[in-house]
Amino acid sequence: METLNPKELKKKYKKSWVAPYEKIITMVDGNLVEIVEYHPCISGSHWLVNQYKNNSKLIKSAYRDGNKQVFLAKIGKDQIDLKASLSAAGIEEIAIEENEVKITHGGLAGAGVGAGVCRGMADGVKYVELINAGGGSKLGKAVVVTDKMEKVIIGIDDTDTKEEGATWTTTHNIAQELQNEDFQYLDHVIVQLYPHNPNKTQNCVSIALTFAVKNENKEKLINRIIELLKRDTLSDKTAIAILKGLKIPEELRQYSINAKTKMMSVEEAEEVAEKLGIELIAITGNQGKIGALAALGLYNDLEEAVKVYY
Repeated sequence: METLNPKELKKKYKKSWVAPYEKIITMVDGNLVEIVEYHPCISGSHWLVNQYKNNSKLIKSAYRDGNKQVFLAKIGKDQIDLKASLSAAGIEEIAIEENEVKITHGGLAGAGVGAGVCRGMADGVKYVELINAGGGSKLGKAVVVTDKMEKVIIGIDDTDTKEEGATWTTTHNIAQELQNEDFQYLDHVIVQLYPHNPNKTQNCVSIALTFAVKNENKEKLINRIIELLKRDTLSDKTAIAILKGLKIPEELRQYSINAKTKMMSVEEAEEVAEKLGIELIAITGNQGKIGALAALGLYNDLEEAVKVYY
């Protein structure tokens, strides 16, 4: 077994059959781990996602979005039984050691090359413990080690007016600015709210921004978002809601469904947020709290998030 960092791997494996992953991020919440990997190929990762989901008992769910593949898994160990084509790749162990996440990948042939060599070259990887390099018809196996991160979701609503602005673009631009400040910007989700709301600007949507951060940087991220919203918002109703971790309480999801189907009040939003321990912050006003909280409950269900209830 060799221990190699990304730079050392790239130097050792200058091969025509190696395609480095772009980035790997792992977030932890209790016994749950979310693994976000940016695959070298735009849609080639769909095969891998299917293999991992079917072959790894540690994986609870998996999906692909472009070249981003996302796995929700649990900490533990479960041997994978690799068979060509049928079960060619998977995860056999996920472990946490202090501030590091260690994930053991295995695969046959090309899937084995991806297991350690390709993954090990990605941004976000600290080092790999390379057991077998794979390639040809051989087994590839490696422990990929990344920093332990945490997930923070920011719900935002009401940054525009009837005369000017757009909340989805304002929030995306803020998230891009934060990305340039080394915060990991993961996703931007538009959540459709009650279309007959008389207080709406026009389309009646709110936004959920998701980030991966180290524990010590969570409050810094939140404070920066508040600063940037105060700078950029055009509305006197702007508010945010903050969800930390990988779990969405069922009561929060139900609140979000309610906000899509009927009128909700600021008082109802505040009551749900207080009960669930979710921070609800008025940036320039309270009205935005309704949609900001609603964005959190559906940030990981894109089909439901965009659905319009007439």
